[in-house]
Amino acid sequence: MKLHWITLVGAAGFLLITAATVPSPTPYNWKLPKGFPQPHVPADNPMTVEKVELGRHLFYDTRLSGNGMMACSTCHRQNRAFGDDTPTTPGTFGDRGFRKSMAIVNVVYTGTLTWSNPEKRLENQALVPLFGTHPVEMGLDKDNSFLEDLSADPVYKKLFRAAFPSEKKPVTVANVTKALASFQRSLISGNSPYDRYRFQGDENAISDVAKHGEKLFFSSMFGCGRCHGGFNFSDSTITAKNPERAVFHNTGLYNVKGPTHYPAPNVGLYEHTKSKYDIGLFKAPTLRNIALHPPYMHDGSVPTLDAVLDHYAAGGRTIKSGPHAGVGKDNPNKDHLLTGFELTKEDRAALLAFLHSLTDREFMTNPKFSDPWPE
Repeated sequence: MKLHWITLVGAAGFLLITAATVPSPTPYNWKLPKGFPQPHVPADNPMTVEKVELGRHLFYDTRLSGNGMMACSTCHRQNRAFGDDTPTTPGTFGDRGFRKSMAIVNVVYTGTLTWSNPEKRLENQALVPLFGTHPVEMGLDKDNSFLEDLSADPVYKKLFRAAFPSEKKPVTVANVTKALASFQRSLISGNSPYDRYRFQGDENAISDVAKHGEKLFFSSMFGCGRCHGGFNFSDSTITAKNPERAVFHNTGLYNVKGPTHYPAPNVGLYEHTKSKYDIGLFKAPTLRNIALHPPYMHDGSVPTLDAVLDHYAAGGRTIKSGPHAGVGKDNPNKDHLLTGFELTKEDRAALLAFLHSLTDREFMTNPKFSDPWPE
């Protein structure tokens, strides 16, 4: 418990000093699914029940946008596993984004937080959509006037005080990002049919076709598991024991004319490192709930999972005409692991059945993650 001293004026005009107790924040209980290791959480922002609840309110609040029309949940929708089903989403003032909104499912296990930015902290990453200008997403002013609206709301007065009881003025940008990060870290999905089959021992949770698809997925011939392996189906996975992991790949999605071979501004990790070897390199995202948020790839240019399989079977995408014409498999930076494979009708059906078995329907409707604001 925290003690806060309050000065009052008594009926006779004497000063009375009393102590009010404010409960200390409650440590967050992960209740991890079977097969999931302890997550990595930065020491300067420990998980608490109160911060997660504050973050949930902020995540769904349109007051975190410049014109009050957009929330974090606009681009990260629960019914899409906190992803989106559009190639790119316009910002609050209509600016079109360059990349597809990445699903933030199991983001606590993600080593890097965007398609190609090596940023590792959710607290820092939140500042980009909130205040960024290239493009404008949430469109908040740098004067932080939105904090005045939050401070005046009785709901937030209670929530911020509970989440940060030791601070006299807890409504700050830093605490907004800490709370948002805490809520996002709580978004763990691990009860798909595949989880019930592989980790919980239910042999009937997925079909025999999906079981065959699992074997193909992790086989040396198809090699999908080399980039989408482990419990989170991504090679950029971190845990409490292994908190450092950042891997990027060029999958031969483009091979356009010009020095970068990738259409600007989406030139991959190169944007941050300026190394020619990083041109066209992007993160392999988790495949959990992947069926819920087409289209695919960093720019949403691949419409379906069927088309994704075609891309990898060919060892790179060929675009026959237009400004992006080129043979992706010949991209000079393409990952050497992507050699292509023969894909029969039966193999395709099995792989698709396996990928659909990664959909966690409970995650999509869990009230702990839902919009807390009354309509």
